[in-house]
Amino acid sequence: MKVGAVIITMGNRPEELRALLASVAEQDGDPVEVVVVGNGSPVPDVPEGVRTVELPENLGIPGGRNVGIEAFGPGGRNVDILLFLDDDGLLARRDTAELCREAFAADPELGIISFRIADPDTGETQRRHVPRLRASDPMRSSRVTTFLGGANAVRTRVLAEVGGLPDEFFYAHEETDLAWRALDAGWMIDYRSDMVLYHPTTAPSRHAVYHRMVARNRVWLARRNLPVLLVPVYLGVWLLLTLLRRPSGPALKAWFGGFREGWTTPCGPRRPMRWRTVWRLTRLGRPPVI
Repeated sequence: MKVGAVIITMGNRPEELRALLASVAEQDGDPVEVVVVGNGSPVPDVPEGVRTVELPENLGIPGGRNVGIEAFGPGGRNVDILLFLDDDGLLARRDTAELCREAFAADPELGIISFRIADPDTGETQRRHVPRLRASDPMRSSRVTTFLGGANAVRTRVLAEVGGLPDEFFYAHEETDLAWRALDAGWMIDYRSDMVLYHPTTAPSRHAVYHRMVARNRVWLARRNLPVLLVPVYLGVWLLLTLLRRPSGPALKAWFGGFREGWTTPCGPRRPMRWRTVWRLTRLGRPPVI
């Protein structure tokens, strides 16, 4: 199976990008073809053979990754598997691409693999980086209902069938939107603890737009994908969880601003999942109201 990799960058982490590219080049098996997308910025110097695309403006994370997908042909069809990697990450092992090939070849229903993210110094995996409710044991691989955006592998047939990431989201929840569409189309998602991307421990709230985008896109996610009866339940649960977490006054104000924006702005096409997909998500341990 042919493997490609999409990396988006703002051009502000050239040393980390070079280290990541070196870890991709060192993968066992056939070489991984790489495209680096400069998301509104020039691409730093990269090794020979790495293709680059420089966008005149920042299209956001999903928009930038979609440009990278299309660099491999419509829907990425020139390769069988696409890796999506954060530009400040580093593949911990040389056999990750081979493990992806083996996993997808062995399981025709497998559409997406979520890697384990570990701190390069401590080896620890943050709880939020385990894409399931029972996240206390990051070393346990399992079927899951979503995946991590900067450390994953996607079978390109999934993208051809259900489309790419939602450009309009810009940042936050775009992975779950794609995951729900893939699951509704019959594909499965695995979390694999043996496929590791080293990445420094960070807090998602480091992004200035975090609280607004998270709230807005949560509403868009529900409006686009959930049966109408589940939309208020899902959003009600997340409203309650947000209040229980006691965010700061400015953060809560930004969150409610984004929540309101999610209801008053276009969210893209609505394609509610089937009730049998709701049941599948429930059996996998995460009904789409949590």
